[in-house]
Amino acid sequence: MKILFIGCVESSYVLLKRLLEEEVNVAGVLTKKSSRFNADFYDLAPVCDEYGIPYHYVEDVNSAASIHFIENCSADIAFCFGWSQLLKEDVINLFPKGAVGFHPAELPNNRGRHPIIWALALGLPETASTFFMLTPGADEGSIVSQQKIQIAYSDDARSLYNKIMEAAVEQEIELVRAFKEDKIRYISQSAEEGNVWRKRSRTDGEIDWRMSSRSIYNLVRSLTRPYAGAHFMLNGSEYKVWKTQEIETAGFENFEPGKVLAVNGDGTVDVKAGENGVRLVEFDAVNIENGGYLL
Repeated sequence: MKILFIGCVESSYVLLKRLLEEEVNVAGVLTKKSSRFNADFYDLAPVCDEYGIPYHYVEDVNSAASIHFIENCSADIAFCFGWSQLLKEDVINLFPKGAVGFHPAELPNNRGRHPIIWALALGLPETASTFFMLTPGADEGSIVSQQKIQIAYSDDARSLYNKIMEAAVEQEIELVRAFKEDKIRYISQSAEEGNVWRKRSRTDGEIDWRMSSRSIYNLVRSLTRPYAGAHFMLNGSEYKVWKTQEIETAGFENFEPGKVLAVNGDGTVDVKAGENGVRLVEFDAVNIENGGYLL
């Protein structure tokens, strides 16, 4: 069974690398040379060169050039992991066994954009690693493999990503075997089920000190590296925050959100939130005065 691989982010690399290590027949790879939109962009060309796999840089996976490359590869199935553009039906139909997508959420719930970020920002207790058959719609096709992933309070974007990928690479290899043996179990999704997460914008990452300490903590851990980082505004300038801790603020009930409660000797800063407070542990260099305001 020959696979055509499509992807351009870090998870794409991890999943492609595992296929190649297992000596799965990858007939070709479609990827991007660069991306202005993916914070975790990953050029797959070097690993293709390492393993002698043909690849083609594309911007539009549905273009005539892409279709020409796909046809030359004569693949039985496509694995499209980490590619935001939807494949059109005529492209999907080029593969006798169809095309498989990957979504790090518990489909049919939480379709749509930024699943790792939203799961953490919303404080969800669990998510999932899900493989499904691609259709012209987003995240709508039949589920072919799903494994639940527990989200710990201490998890952030990087650790949750690692948990998901640890499960996903094993699921992927099992899927290859199942497709080869025609033993795939398809679980259909209903269009009426679940929800769709919207695209996030820069303002979604701005800390409002009126938020509860838990909401601020969740926001920061959801956007930490490899993502763009949460931020606060001070005197018209933006400052990134990469790590926080929740703190109790007994005795400071009369203090307003955004007030600096302490500038600690280790460089951390305690700030009053709408409920309790947060300790800024890792953040951009900025002159913060004890008793001042981060507004």
